[in-house]
Amino acid sequence: MSSTFTIRIPRELKERMKNLSVKWSEEIRLFIEERVKHLELIRTIENIELRAERRRLRVDSTRLIREDREQ
Repeated sequence: MSSTFTIRIPRELKERMKNLSVKWSEEIRLFIEERVKHLELIRTIENIELRAERRRLRVDSTRLIREDREQ
């Protein structure tokens, strides 16, 4: 199933596009797919970093070093 996505471009750009033998709908579709994948990946990485930050232990390293030296 698919849907239609319409954009408005300047008339001059449309005329320039006509002079090129490119399947613009396919080009734009591929660009959008790649951009969506990229943005989803960024969101996933940000979520992972957020969860990792919450899991990170907060430890006083000075205290640990002193304890280690005392043993």
